[in-house]
Amino acid sequence: MAELVVAFDLPSGREALDLAARLPGLRWAKIGPVLYVREGGGPALIREFNARGIRVFLDLKWHDIPSVVAGAVEAARAHGVAMATVHALAGPAVLAAAARGAGDMALVGVTVLTSHDAGDFERVVGRGVPDLGVEAERLARLAAAAGLRGVVASGRELALLRQALGPDAWIVVPGVRGIGDADDDQTRTISAAEAAGWGATHLVVGRPITRAADPRGVYQRLMETL
Repeated sequence: MAELVVAFDLPSGREALDLAARLPGLRWAKIGPVLYVREGGGPALIREFNARGIRVFLDLKWHDIPSVVAGAVEAARAHGVAMATVHALAGPAVLAAAARGAGDMALVGVTVLTSHDAGDFERVVGRGVPDLGVEAERLARLAAAAGLRGVVASGRELALLRQALGPDAWIVVPGVRGIGDADDDQTRTISAAEAAGWGATHLVVGRPITRAADPRGVYQRLMETL
């Protein structure tokens, strides 16, 4: 069964914790760059989520030289982070160094951001990109070969990646939207039911919950879907 990860992209740790307390049975909280920096690095917030029995997905998408990324991964593990991200575009040496530092922390490789379309990605890599699914699969295979636990990818590539990575890899899917939800800056979205049915292990949902008039109600409907 896919698990729901709530992305707490909120102005403060206190607001994140207050909202978390309103979501019954919450198992995963995503801390991204904005909240992490606003909280002065975030270790205290990570500890507080852990104390409440909530696993932390630290989504900082590291992309640097191998020693720097490995050091960041080791620090995250020491703080009690359960899952973290590194960019697959950083390359095999970075991915391998990060995997060695992860220990029992789940490390997942970001393939193609859900905000990218083919034209955006062509400008990033400097060549034609006829199919983003092929690019996501190529990067996912790099992550798997380096020993990462799984990948982060758009739900549009789920079936392809599940076939490429096998049944045990984690596939974390952001950009989950319901009927009537705004896409915001996501260009490749998917519904929760589709993502779960096509093999996602973790669904990341932020603004449809955090900006809702009734966050608890939206959260509960998503949990029922899963």
